[in-house]
Amino acid sequence: MVLEAAVLYVKPGMEKEYEGAFRQASAIISSMNGYLSHELQRCMEVKGKYLLLVEWEKLEDHTVGFRESPEYQEWKRLLHHFYEPFPVVEHFEKLDLT
Repeated sequence: MVLEAAVLYVKPGMEKEYEGAFRQASAIISSMNGYLSHELQRCMEVKGKYLLLVEWEKLEDHTVGFRESPEYQEWKRLLHHFYEPFPVVEHFEKLDLT
């Protein structure tokens, strides 16, 4: 399992519109091959700041399967104009420390 994490900064005054667009975009990402789950969290201290966490079966499900798909173009159309600055997306793997 791979965890995609992105801190998202939404332009001031566009938070409610963004949340509505994200609801719509959720159907896109959740239909992708290798997708496991996702959640969007709103920061309590900083208005317009969100944390997106997406679980994928493997890295390539996100970096190739999703990002190179026609569905990603719709995802971009729905969401990318809200971000300032554009987010950095990172991938994490769980450590077995037992």
